[in-house]
Amino acid sequence: MQLGTRWATGTEAPASVPASLRPAIAEVESRGLVGHWTLTWLEGRAIAELDAGWEVLQSASGEIIARPFED
Repeated sequence: MQLGTRWATGTEAPASVPASLRPAIAEVESRGLVGHWTLTWLEGRAIAELDAGWEVLQSASGEIIARPFED
């Protein structure tokens, strides 16, 4: 895993956040959630995790998924 960057909800995502994840990140933020995002990379795929309990990721097939953390 490679650590990316962190940013607060409601602020512009850093340039290192892939464009493919940005619409899903905006959709999660539209739910009124606040906190900080952390961008990491796993097996070459970006994962943005919101400390309020959500993640936005790109699956192996290329699908963008936004979901609450799984227990």
